[in-house]
Amino acid sequence: MQYEDATSPDADGSGSGGDRILTLPNAITGVRLGLLPVFWWLLFSQEDRAGAALLLFTLGATDFLDGYVARRFHQISNLGKVLDPVADRVLFFVGVTGIWIDGSVAGWFAAAVLVREVLVAVATITLAALGAKRIDVTWFGKAGTFCLMVAFPLFLAGASSIRWAAPATTAAWLIGLPGLGLSWFATALYVPLARQALREGRSGPPTPPVSSPS
Repeated sequence: MQYEDATSPDADGSGSGGDRILTLPNAITGVRLGLLPVFWWLLFSQEDRAGAALLLFTLGATDFLDGYVARRFHQISNLGKVLDPVADRVLFFVGVTGIWIDGSVAGWFAAAVLVREVLVAVATITLAALGAKRIDVTWFGKAGTFCLMVAFPLFLAGASSIRWAAPATTAAWLIGLPGLGLSWFATALYVPLARQALREGRSGPPTPPVSSPS
């Protein structure tokens, strides 16, 4: 959840955390990142796929929480604007990689997701370095990411010993395939948007860094 897209602070400046580091949204983001080693511990040390799937689903489901808290309690900070999207990428990348290594998901599917993530990350860094304007996240990107964040815990649950493992696998494919298609479609849509953002960034006044699209 990228709360750099939130509305501007109140005129008196009370709506922004500015350069503050110790804010509740940043703490929530830090906790979500801190639970990643627990996910890997459950998956590889305890071989508890069901527990790992539940934790990963919870981390994905709380994706909105830090952004909501930042807006609701006027704690939008410069650190949060950077940390939140970076944390989302790290959580997604680490989760998908772990499930791929575990063998709970088809290799081609995980590879297609990870290649797309790497392309988006490299493009984001490159555009920011070239001074491009911020690119707004499209509906297709948000929908694709949401579907994939639901699908991968289901793949993991489907490879576990729970009683509803088979339906979980079926649901994972039914949700994951459209999610993969939407995410790659969103990537294609970002190409002309990136070109325009680069032209506007070079011709206009300095603007905030380009955000990482979903």
